[in-house]
Amino acid sequence: MAHYALLDQNNVVTRVIVGRDEDDLAPGVTDWEDYYGAQHGQTCKRTSYSTVTNSHRRDGTPFRGNYAGIGFTYDEDRDAFIPPQPFPSWTLDETLLEWMPPTPKPDETAPYSWDEDSQSWVLPDDYTPDETP
Repeated sequence: MAHYALLDQNNVVTRVIVGRDEDDLAPGVTDWEDYYGAQHGQTCKRTSYSTVTNSHRRDGTPFRGNYAGIGFTYDEDRDAFIPPQPFPSWTLDETLLEWMPPTPKPDETAPYSWDEDSQSWVLPDDYTPDETP
């Protein structure tokens, strides 16, 4: 079982479908990307469910940077799916193919959120840390 991303005219993912593995060809089919693309009237690119932040979850070879999701962009030059940029100040890490904030999140366990106006991480007003050991 393989997954395929359908792309609009701007290479933005509009849908991800489950399809046949590329080596599981049917009569008259030489390429599943072409086949599914023609069926849906869109460009189609295979995506790997096991690839995230340009690494393979099971120590395999990463494929196309990230598993495609709706709103991701397929970058032809990188041959990779790039997630949507969450904030204008965030930059793309060219190795991980993920968006990075200008400053790292202070504590991964606390419910910080990014405030674009102040360019900083903030906690909810009602947040109180649990200090139970």
